[in-house]
Amino acid sequence: MLNVSNLHVAYGQSEVLHGLDFKAKPAEIVAIMGRNGMGKTTLMKSLMGIVPTKSGKVSVGETDVTSKKSFERVASGLAYVPQGRMIFSAMTVEENIETGLTVTGKTTVPEAIYTLFPVLLEMKRRRGGNLSGGQQQQLAIARALASNPKVLLLDEPTEGIQPSIIRDMARTLKRIRDEKGLSIIVSEQVLSFALDVADRVLVIENGEIVHEDARENVDEAKVASFLSV
Repeated sequence: MLNVSNLHVAYGQSEVLHGLDFKAKPAEIVAIMGRNGMGKTTLMKSLMGIVPTKSGKVSVGETDVTSKKSFERVASGLAYVPQGRMIFSAMTVEENIETGLTVTGKTTVPEAIYTLFPVLLEMKRRRGGNLSGGQQQQLAIARALASNPKVLLLDEPTEGIQPSIIRDMARTLKRIRDEKGLSIIVSEQVLSFALDVADRVLVIENGEIVHEDARENVDEAKVASFLSV
C-alpha cells in the first residue's frame, strides 16, 4: 500500500535521509523507531510532501506521489498526524474533524469516526484548545481519518501523553487497522508502545534504516540499544 524506494531527502546541501527503502502492506502497522535527530520526522514530512524529495520514489498503491503537493497526496490516500498534534485550538472538535473532509466531498462527520472516539462526540461543541493532550491526539487522528485514507502516518503520537491513554491509543490504532484495512506508519521512541501496536519494527539511525524485524522476532534489547543515548 505504501512503497518507499531509495528515498533521499536534504535540507539545502545537507542530506538527512540516505536512500531509504521500505514497504507497508495493506492492514499492516509499521513502527519506525529511533532517537531524536535520526530522521523520523523528516521522513514523515517528506512522505507528506512537506519536505521535498531529493531523489527516490514514494507511491501509494499504484499511484506515484513523489512529485505531488501535500494536498494532492491527501487526495491520493495519505493522511498525516503531525508531531505535537497541530489541531486548530480556536475551532470546535467537530469543525476540526470537518477540515479533514475536504477531499471526500462530504460535509458531515461520519458516525464511524465518533464510534472510534466516543469522547469526541461528547465534546464536539467544545473548542479543540480546551481538550487534554490525549483528547487532542484522538482529535488529530480523527481529523486524519476523515479524509478516508489508505495510509495513516503518525509522528510521535505518544509524546506528552500519560501511559493509560497510550494503551488506549494502541488499541484504537489496531481497531482502525482491523476495521478499515489501513496501512499505518508510526514514528516512535517508546519501545513498549511500538511493540504493543506494530506488526513490524524498523530502526532509523543517521538517516538510514539499520534494523528491521517482524514483531514476533524483535530482539527488544537490540532495539533498545539503538534508542539509548
